[in-house]
Amino acid sequence: MGTTLNDTPSADRTHIAFFGRMNSGKSSLINALAGQQISIVSDVGGTTTDLVKKPMEIHGIGPCVLIDTAGFDDNSSLGDSRVALAKQAAGQADLAVLVFAAGADEALTEEKRWYELLRKRDTPVLFVLNKTDITTQTAQLAEQIHRQFQQKPLLVSAKTTQGISQLKQALTAAYDGIRQEQVRLITGGLVGPSDLVMLVMPQDIQAPKGRLILPQVQTIRELLDQKCLTMCTTAAQFTQALESLKQPPKLIITDSQVFRAIYDQKPEASKLTSFSTLFAAYKGDMEYFVHGAHVIGTLTQKDRVLIAECCTHAPLDEDIGREKLPRLLRKKIGEGLTVDLVSGADFPEDLSAYSLVIQCGACMFHRKHVMSRVDAARQQHIPMTNYGVAIAYLNGILDQVELP
Repeated sequence: MGTTLNDTPSADRTHIAFFGRMNSGKSSLINALAGQQISIVSDVGGTTTDLVKKPMEIHGIGPCVLIDTAGFDDNSSLGDSRVALAKQAAGQADLAVLVFAAGADEALTEEKRWYELLRKRDTPVLFVLNKTDITTQTAQLAEQIHRQFQQKPLLVSAKTTQGISQLKQALTAAYDGIRQEQVRLITGGLVGPSDLVMLVMPQDIQAPKGRLILPQVQTIRELLDQKCLTMCTTAAQFTQALESLKQPPKLIITDSQVFRAIYDQKPEASKLTSFSTLFAAYKGDMEYFVHGAHVIGTLTQKDRVLIAECCTHAPLDEDIGREKLPRLLRKKIGEGLTVDLVSGADFPEDLSAYSLVIQCGACMFHRKHVMSRVDAARQQHIPMTNYGVAIAYLNGILDQVELP
């Protein structure tokens, strides 16, 4: 059977976010695109409060996620937090739809501000003039938008579905422009057809019972697609697995928590990397992460480090982000080092309090979301690294690890 929408992780879907003023019809537009009610629709402005995400499939794009945001002119008591969530969506969006409707000020000040925010993130933006079925000044508004942004808006009525097919076509055309960026390999150029690859996957408390974690599943699937010879083992059976082979593996991919142990036992001819290191390159900026890892050697007990996890799982014994990594850092730097942790979509806008940010492997985030964090750190001149890269450095083997 082929891959279905439900088989596609959110991190591998194209994220399309809708922005606009309150009551501009963003929710109605998403419902019309999806052909079902995803977002609550009301004539009362401010109905959408939190981000609403709907996985669906658009012909020509494939599996995607539609993101509905609160109006960026929300002045209610919760307006600031709602607008902050909309800014989060701007960091996640592969494509953006800026929705206009009657009632905006003639200068389109807020729309300009959000358009510039999206442009800084290199996010393609489509302009949509909605509610053309009830707007009596459609031509005038369209000309106003064209004059201000040098781009003609699509004329759409979510209520009558007029222009919805043209919007789908425009989204597909915009997606074609970013498609090449999304065609990436987890293993980069490290292996090819018929290469023997061994995956070392400890099945400890961190591993979900009866299942493999997502990075392992995705890496195995890619290796099979690449026609590699693939062997899986646990850390405890690593030596026995090696002895069963006629020749050493070309590449060993391990969980970063057992990096040092596997490094000490691996054949000299075998290259070594980790799942988290692979995902550092797949989702983020490897050069920036390697530079950030070397900053660890300059930290003192007066410094503050931020650990950013994408998952929101309940804390487990020997959790890598909450326990193992902080322990390794304090062993090298000193017990006085301050380590903070954020999880899920939480990520501080102001990073000035931190000397280093350490991002997890981000298997639950897509690349655009991770790169928005990298860009935020870079703009504020804050070094950033990744779990696998940091652990390799702390184990003294970063220069021996294969980087995609």
